[in-house]
Amino acid sequence: MIHSDALDRLPVRSALPALDRALGAHGAAVLCAPPGTGKTTLVPLVLAGLTGDSPRQRVVVAEPRRIAARAAARRMAWLLGEGVGERVGFTVRGERRVGPRTVVEVVTTGVLLQRLQRDPELAGVNTVVLDECHERHLDADTAAAFLLDVRAALRPELRLVAASATTDAEGWARLLGDAPVVTAEGVSHPVQVVWAPPERPVRPPHGMRVDPALLEHVAAVVRRALREREGDVLCFLPGVGEIARVAGRLGGPEALGAEVLQVHGRAPAAVQDAVLAGSSGRRRVVLATSVAESSLTVPGVRVVVDAGLAREPRTDHARGLSALTTVRASRAAGRQRAGRAGREAPGAVYRCWSEADDGRLPGFPAAEILVADLTAFALQAACWGDPAASGLALLDPPPAGAMAAAREVLTATGAVSADGRVTDRGRRMARLGVHPRLARALLDGAGEAGARRAAEVVALLSEEPPREYGDDLAAAWRTARRGGDAYGARWRTEAQRLESALKGVLEEGGGAGAPGALSDDAVAGLVTALAYPERVARLRGEGAYLMVSGTGAQLGDGSRLRSAPWLAVAVADRPVAAASARVLLGAVIDEDTARAAAGALYAEGEEVGWSEERRDVVARRVERLGAVELASRPLPAPGPGLVRAALEDGLRREGLALLRWTADGAGLRQRLAFLHREVGEPWPDVSDAALLERLDDWLGLELDRARRRADLERLDGGRMLERLLPWASGDAARLEELAPERIQVPSGSRIRVDYGGGQPVLAVKLQELFGWQEAPRLAGGRVPVLVHLLSPAGRPAAVTADLASFWRDGYRAVRAELRGRYPRHPWPEDPTAAPATRRATGGH
Repeated sequence: MIHSDALDRLPVRSALPALDRALGAHGAAVLCAPPGTGKTTLVPLVLAGLTGDSPRQRVVVAEPRRIAARAAARRMAWLLGEGVGERVGFTVRGERRVGPRTVVEVVTTGVLLQRLQRDPELAGVNTVVLDECHERHLDADTAAAFLLDVRAALRPELRLVAASATTDAEGWARLLGDAPVVTAEGVSHPVQVVWAPPERPVRPPHGMRVDPALLEHVAAVVRRALREREGDVLCFLPGVGEIARVAGRLGGPEALGAEVLQVHGRAPAAVQDAVLAGSSGRRRVVLATSVAESSLTVPGVRVVVDAGLAREPRTDHARGLSALTTVRASRAAGRQRAGRAGREAPGAVYRCWSEADDGRLPGFPAAEILVADLTAFALQAACWGDPAASGLALLDPPPAGAMAAAREVLTATGAVSADGRVTDRGRRMARLGVHPRLARALLDGAGEAGARRAAEVVALLSEEPPREYGDDLAAAWRTARRGGDAYGARWRTEAQRLESALKGVLEEGGGAGAPGALSDDAVAGLVTALAYPERVARLRGEGAYLMVSGTGAQLGDGSRLRSAPWLAVAVADRPVAAASARVLLGAVIDEDTARAAAGALYAEGEEVGWSEERRDVVARRVERLGAVELASRPLPAPGPGLVRAALEDGLRREGLALLRWTADGAGLRQRLAFLHREVGEPWPDVSDAALLERLDDWLGLELDRARRRADLERLDGGRMLERLLPWASGDAARLEELAPERIQVPSGSRIRVDYGGGQPVLAVKLQELFGWQEAPRLAGGRVPVLVHLLSPAGRPAAVTADLASFWRDGYRAVRAELRGRYPRHPWPEDPTAAPATRRATGGH
């Protein structure tokens, strides 16, 4: 029996006439409707003609998550008074419930993409609804682009609806060809905002890590909300691990006075159904990921506790590491979450951050196409016939760097040709419904391991096992096989799906041949290495590895993998301030497997370079697997160009001290530096950076002849520098005039000038300057010499740049102090009239 009263109460009903007119006139529309208005449930039923007198039409509704697709189908079936699989059904990965009478089918966006690749016309489908498009999932953006291509080239009558609770309506309207925007007003109840920041600062999230102090605080806020408010509590947390930890901190139902339920994509269907069915009389605390933001309605909720965190994909292309990362949730997400408290009655939201912090949050979540690994997207685009995705109608174009990295992976796995076009192998990979890396592992691993075992390992890689399974993939595989937990059940279902899909693809491609007799441990390693060849790693110390990508990797203390010579790393992350990645899941392999899986990274060639260890040129013929050196032998006659490049590198690493610098040579460099600083052109810059930049100009001939460090050490740096003097302009002849190496003083001595400081220094015994009224000025009279007046024993007695002033004002005190100590040396009362001397001639 149809639930007409429930259908009539849905607020979106008032917008249906406008939506019908928009689709009739334009064939596309943007539907903006707040959560709880019925946009996900009533709108598809009306479009399909299942309510009212409209003719029957087939409608496909695309949801971003499996849990939302199942829940939407169940809700629509209930509204019609029938079971799922009759007129309303759903298809998600690994599960399909449709029948011959089904006219509304709810699918995930991933399933819709697979269907579009097989049947671009979507034969028999009249309308496609892209639900929750504001979340900007990559599959949803891609599906929208493909559907617009279908409308433009194949089926202009196909109707499209982009539906969302909060979205960039204008952007989506432009994307859909200036489609009308239809807005439905929701029945919203007031929601009081309670700011509940932690009393003490907590560490910001990094990677997948969330400060335990914040989770303790969230649990405390949940307990506070239960004391202060009526109704069920919905608490938003970033992931499954945080949900489990907060549940543990809340304690049992008797102590808490409420039942604790956990809702996320991995939760068993029975738990999901129980949450969505509503309370059975006892208060509930529902701990949920962002899946409950807009896709699901949780009855009975009057209070929301928001931890303020979300998970987004991030990819480190340089290190070959892709993972979810924890970020601060956007203000748009915060509004969506808060709205859950006002669905059925006035409510409250407890935000676990301050009002001041709220203003610093991003306005909207990042579009997945801008931050995620684009390998799967690039394969989808290539299969669609647009390898560069340049012709696709997308709200945001894919970043060029991420697309280039994706094409490298696809080319290495044989999914696309050198020009980016999809190969037959690439089409088979796309039909397996997993990431292209895992598809490659399935196809190539089946030949050695058989379809079943390859599928079982890939199922482990597609949803990594719980941490308690350990970091040894082969051991985790055995645990999953015998385990009766929720993960084991999901793993078996996915492995069966993959095996079935793989067999279909292999039969189409001529089969994979008879599998070899590999052990399970060997199969785990092989399949993992095939999926992540750049993460093949070789032992380089206790528990320390080097991946062929060049990234260091470290196993945890107590890991059973620590002594393995080679590993295939399945899951790794990069802890804060860590020099190496942390291996979370890996499998033991041997060198033959490493070479086979990462063969595209194998290289053999001459390597001539500067060795920091030996501090000399090293020339070898080397075999490498990416950054990992497999073998080497000395190279007897390396090319001169390579040797010169190595020597230049050595000079840059160790500095110009590799050359021989005599006192005269070092002095010349200081004199030139002084003139460059005080006069400028044409006097050259002789700093390390400048000289290394101009090696050809002053050291080129010698570098061409040198073969090793010892050859550099024989080169007189000062002699080489003379080549940089301004000979062409004639200024080189003025070097002695502008910056003399020595200055003759009144005693007749020629004293070396020290140009090593900021001002040239003349250090000379005081008696040798008698009669000298003024110290010389250098650099064409610009810079006075700083005179260091020494005692007869050569110790500093005074410093001056103004000799006349010193003789007049300072000499008397120096004379009084030193004449008794050095009586055999002259100490005239008037030093300006006394003869200069460098000998002891008797005191005065």
